[in-house]
Amino acid sequence: MMNIITEIFGEGKELNAVQIGSRTFVMYIIAVILIRIAGLKTFGKSSSFDNIIIIMLGAILSRGVVGASPFFAVVISGLVMVLMTRLVSWLSIQNKDFAILIKGQHKSLYQQGRIDKKNLSESLLSEDDLLEGVRLQGNTNSLDDVEEAFLECSGDISVIKKKAK
Repeated sequence: MMNIITEIFGEGKELNAVQIGSRTFVMYIIAVILIRIAGLKTFGKSSSFDNIIIIMLGAILSRGVVGASPFFAVVISGLVMVLMTRLVSWLSIQNKDFAILIKGQHKSLYQQGRIDKKNLSESLLSEDDLLEGVRLQGNTNSLDDVEEAFLECSGDISVIKKKAK
């Protein structure tokens, strides 16, 4: 039985095309399972934290496909990565200070008729970037129609329009 598995999936770095294809097929199924364990949010609208997880999980799983690391060690490593993601997410829900440490906090860019140039600069945004966000999110071309604008943890600019009089 072990010889059949070795024939199909190979060992080490000397893998043929069929073995790499077989590993890719199985790793795809494992990746789907790990994504389901990680949760939908991780692979939806992504924060920088989520992007790190995505990149690292891809790097880990690719090692199993090409035989750079032992197959089952890669699967265990991917599982640990996903379980750590769930743990950090759970801790972020339980503790606001921890959430801010991991994910960051939104920044006010515009409020009470004034652009916060300090927060714009710290966020590496220009006034043109702010106006672009106002056009895209606020559906207006003027800050006169905007009550507040924020840079969210996701990197998006959110806009709260003034109430119509």
